[in-house]
Parts: sequence; C-alpha cells; structure tokens
Amino acid sequence: MALLSPICYDGPAAMASYFKSPVKEVDTQTKILQAAQRLFAHRGYGGTTTRDLAQAAGVAEGTLFRHFENKKAILVEIASQGWVELLTELLTELSEMASYKAVAQVMRRRMLNLHKNADMMRVCFMEAQFHPDLREQIQTQVVDKMLDVAEAFFQTAMDRGVYRQMNPRMVAQVFLGMFMVAGFSQDTLGSNGTSPQDMKELAEGLADIFLNGMLAKPA
Repeated sequence: MALLSPICYDGPAAMASYFKSPVKEVDTQTKILQAAQRLFAHRGYGGTTTRDLAQAAGVAEGTLFRHFENKKAILVEIASQGWVELLTELLTELSEMASYKAVAQVMRRRMLNLHKNADMMRVCFMEAQFHPDLREQIQTQVVDKMLDVAEAFFQTAMDRGVYRQMNPRMVAQVFLGMFMVAGFSQDTLGSNGTSPQDMKELAEGLADIFLNGMLAKPA
C-alpha cells in the first residue's frame, strides 16, 4: 500500500489523471501530426506557421513545443512514420504472396495505400527537395530498406527459376519505381474520380508489363 500513496495523495481524481495522461499525450501528438500533414500537403512547409499547426490540431502553441522541438521535427516525424508504414506493409505483402507471379495484387494494394496516404506523399516529395537532411533520412532509413526487401524477394524467385537471372537490385528498383510513380500520378492521387476498378486495371497492366515486357511474342 505504501507504493500507491504517492499516486493516491490527491485522491481518486489524481489517480485517474495519472493513468490517463500517457494516452492523452499520444492522442495529442497524433492530432498534431495529422494536422501538420494536411497543412504541409496543401500549404507547404514554408507556408505553415506553428500557430497554424496549433489551431488546426486544437491545442495551444505551447503544447506543440512540448511534443516537438520545432516545426522541422514535425516534418521529419511525418515522413519517417509514413515511410516506415509503407515499408512494413510491403514486407508483409511480399512475405504473404501465394505466387511469385501475383505481383498485380501487391501493386494494387500498394498503390491503393499510396492513394490513401496522398497527403504524406505530397509532403515527402515536395519538401525533400528543400531539406537535404530529410531527403537523406528517407533514402537511408526507408527507400534503401524497401530495395533490400524487394531485392531479396526477387533473388529468391530467380534462384527458384520463376524469373530469369538478372540483377535483382535493378529489378527491385524497377518494381518499386513502377507502382510508386504510377500511384503518385495525377490520374490517381490527383483525381477524386479514380475508382477502385481503375486502380485495379492500372495495377494489372503494370504487372503485365513488369512480367511480360512490351515486345509482341513471335507468331
């Protein structure tokens, strides 16, 4: 009982506050990041002030700085969380793929994910060109790891004779580049009229090109 006395000193209300505060802290940080992602995507990093961020998140400006050192720290956290999520999902998709030829399903799901994370992608692509440290972090912590995962996947497929022998790193770059560029195109992220069927057809077309190439087969 003696161990509980510091918590219970101010009564039940204080105890409730003690246990709820970590959750509230996480919720507040999430609100800040979500608000920042929206504002950075549509106003740009330079066009968004910390006062704007605080108002959009529904917190005091001082609260903002209790969670993040500065506005740049918020930008880096948005990029890091978003890319790590994409990396984790890609690894899961590849590990659960029933057939090495089922890349259309992976492309489709990955492109739909990019579509759902349009704001995060806009922030990354727009701001990375102005912030070399952010660009380097994305490259070393996420993009290189995505390439490593895909490279190992394709190397295994080549070893099993599913794909012809090629440079697996190059194949991984082509694979990731195809769905990322297509997924971030004006026709997908830039249009509210893109339907799931459109996305499915695009993913299947990319998979067909990836697996079979563009040359007509000899008669």
